[in-house]
Amino acid sequence: MEKTIDENKQGETLVIPSKKENSKKLFIESYGCSMNFSDSEIVASILQNEGFNTTQHLEDADLVLVNTCSIRDKAEQTVRKRLEKYNAVKKINPKMKVGVLGCMAERLKSKFLEEEKIVDLVVGPDAYKDLPNLIAEVDEGRDAINVILSKEETYGDISPVRLNSNGVTAFVSITRGCDNMCTFCVVPFTRGRERSRDPQSIIEEINDLALKGYKEITLLGQNVDSYLWYGGGLKKDFDKATDMQKATATDFAKLLQLCAEAQPKMRIRFSTSNPQDMHLEVIKTMAKYDNICNHIHLPVQSGSNRILKAMNRLHTREEYFTLIDNIREIIPNCAISQDMIAGFPTETEQDHQDTLSLMEYVKYNFGYMFTYSERPGTLAERKLEDDIPEDVKSRRLAEIIELQLKHSAFRTQQFLNTTVEVLIEKESKKSNQHWSGRTEHNIVAVFPKGNYNVGDFVNVKITDCTKATLIGEGVGLSKNN
Repeated sequence: MEKTIDENKQGETLVIPSKKENSKKLFIESYGCSMNFSDSEIVASILQNEGFNTTQHLEDADLVLVNTCSIRDKAEQTVRKRLEKYNAVKKINPKMKVGVLGCMAERLKSKFLEEEKIVDLVVGPDAYKDLPNLIAEVDEGRDAINVILSKEETYGDISPVRLNSNGVTAFVSITRGCDNMCTFCVVPFTRGRERSRDPQSIIEEINDLALKGYKEITLLGQNVDSYLWYGGGLKKDFDKATDMQKATATDFAKLLQLCAEAQPKMRIRFSTSNPQDMHLEVIKTMAKYDNICNHIHLPVQSGSNRILKAMNRLHTREEYFTLIDNIREIIPNCAISQDMIAGFPTETEQDHQDTLSLMEYVKYNFGYMFTYSERPGTLAERKLEDDIPEDVKSRRLAEIIELQLKHSAFRTQQFLNTTVEVLIEKESKKSNQHWSGRTEHNIVAVFPKGNYNVGDFVNVKITDCTKATLIGEGVGLSKNN
């Protein structure tokens, strides 16, 4: 089932394929967004070359790393509890070193190292290549820190180690950082300014994944639609580029085309989009290529123009409707999902009703919905009082979730008695006699195993559904095998 309330994944212990000559043991967990899980694969690759194999047993580790999320207070509290666990084990195994990676590392660097003294090293999202030096510092008895945000680093030259992989789907990072400065969001402060990765290195990574048998990739970025490569450099500096750089630049629509044409039988997904940057050319490119999945995750956050302005979202309710209308016209069967925040500062009952009416207009397939969580360092934290009582936030969130569940049921029911292509990813959690996979619309489908295997594209006749899952029977392999 798609997650409805909390997009922060539970911590996953990541396992690197073993190299016999590696003698040191690494235990690494990831929390938060898909970008964090992708970053952990980069870290794994860097440390594999430094003599580390992973272990699933915390007690055996020489080095323990947690890749962290700062997007909501709940995520930070979860990580803090894990750090308490690590340090309890460290008392038994004093040679163990503990490090914090990612967004919390950048935000709480001095707190972790100097005040609370609960970790040995702190490494920000742009400093993973410095891990060998930082580990050497720790080995010599010194605390180590590097949270410098880069204007160039994209890790395009690192071949990620695919962790706990099903061998079918993979993440491919295409941008880092974000320039949007939404007032509720800490990402621009923890991940820095927006820069894009060389498209050639992206295509090389996709081609390599295809050779290894992967069938689907997801292009990742805080805001993939604003991807812009003009030879390197920050997105904000594009206006200073030469005429030649501007003429030969690759935007997101062009990158999608390159990916789709490079591997015509590989599914292409992308996440996350920002309404202000979702241009018509992207939608037209999606419609042109069958292997670009017909699903757009399109966070809106609120249906109220007043709240959107307070959030510094650079689109209005009306502009969002126009975008939705264009998507429906160009790709009639496109699935659309959302992010929504209930109880942003100053939100009135009318603002809340505007959100519900926007949801009624769009009827999203699924969504990720939260109450507002004040994040230190953001503009909202500095300028706006968190003035909506928790019980009001919770009640509004419950109403949003209830409406979304109604719309999710409506959307899945539309697939009844149709045949959809499903990429098998794994065995169903509820039955070892059934496969589980996803349609191009990012909807989970389950069906009897038959003679099919993980990694097969199967045409499935849908006979039943829940609010989030399609249930059917395989009727043969699709043309994409």
